[in-house]
Amino acid sequence: MDSETTDSETSPANSLDAIPAGVREGRPTVWLNPHIEPAAEILPTLALSLADVEAAEARWRRFDPLLRHLFDDLETGRIDSALIPLTDAVARTISGPNGGAVWVKADHDLPVTGCIKARGGVYEVLVHAERLGLETGLLRPGDSYTRLAGAEAREMFGAHTVAVGSTGNLGFSVGVMARALGFAVEIHMSHDAKAWKKQRLRDLGARVVEHQGDYGSAVAAARVAFEGRADAHFVDDESSVDLFLGYAAAAFDLRRQIEAAGIQIDAEHPLCVFLPCGVGGAPGGVTFGLKLLFGDALRCIFVEPVASPCMLVQLAAGLSRPVDVYEIGLDNRTAADGLAVAGASMLVAETVGSLIEAVVTVADADLFVWMKRLWSDPGLRLEPSAAAGFAAVRPYLAAAGTGQATHVVWTTGGALLPEAEFQAALARG
Repeated sequence: MDSETTDSETSPANSLDAIPAGVREGRPTVWLNPHIEPAAEILPTLALSLADVEAAEARWRRFDPLLRHLFDDLETGRIDSALIPLTDAVARTISGPNGGAVWVKADHDLPVTGCIKARGGVYEVLVHAERLGLETGLLRPGDSYTRLAGAEAREMFGAHTVAVGSTGNLGFSVGVMARALGFAVEIHMSHDAKAWKKQRLRDLGARVVEHQGDYGSAVAAARVAFEGRADAHFVDDESSVDLFLGYAAAAFDLRRQIEAAGIQIDAEHPLCVFLPCGVGGAPGGVTFGLKLLFGDALRCIFVEPVASPCMLVQLAAGLSRPVDVYEIGLDNRTAADGLAVAGASMLVAETVGSLIEAVVTVADADLFVWMKRLWSDPGLRLEPSAAAGFAAVRPYLAAAGTGQATHVVWTTGGALLPEAEFQAALARG
């Protein structure tokens, strides 16, 4: 695997020449971000703050009674996943003989949707429902939010449509929550998105609209279709602040679990978090939230397929204009369908670009190898996208050094993968 860095003082402000040759050639690469800055210098300059993430967390908690009422698998109403310690033997296969402890933030098994997209997609639907409830007077300050599950609310929501462009998991998360409240749902997807993910949405009662282009084309078409409609809300995966903050609130969950486990996090004992990256909303939001809580003791590493390194390409080229992977000759074709995105979210790139420690690109073949290994021991049921983080740990540590770090690999989906799809993927490992 290549490890390439760029001198931030000599790199052009926005140049494709700054993108490493290994990335252009589709080779696994470790890109150590030359533009990273101390959290204490960057965070105060951003439009969003800790207060915004705390407000998102407070909104989540207001909705706990409603979520508990609507979904049987939510005993407390909290949508969160376990932080799983891996045995020393398994950890060594991931981080190397001296790489340190490895934990798994198991969002592949997240309640309700079985994927990390619930943190953003469910949250944005809840924000929209709350807004409509307050605007119509159906929901008053101090009311229990279970009122939004009543017949009057369902009738009101039924006159509104929630729409999103998605490769599958975000659409499912938005669809599950919106249909549970009674909204009409429309999901825009590329024609080559997984057939079973499209059928799963139709089974919910969602309308699935297929587009000939890639994920970005589907999002762009949906954005135009719903622009200016008073009876509809479009969840924009590329630029939604609500989506971003829903993901950011996950930082409070991880901090609570780290403290409960007695894990020491400081400058000498950093926390390295490995986050699979598609358009960037989920890893970007999580990075923002964690940086607010842990500062420079946190190192966030984004992980992308070699054919779809959209965030790496954008950050390396600069932020003066959007850049996609097609501009450097890559085809955006990957078995990690949840990460098959050609152009990164500019909201994410501009917000956390200077807070991302590194981006690691990984080969599709390695995703299947790690799917099989993690199913054999410790029994994690992952989809290819969710296995990406495991493939990135050792290459990153080889390039950046190990130290006394704790590593958390954030998995993103897989629990609801159909058995035939799961077995076929295992066979490729």
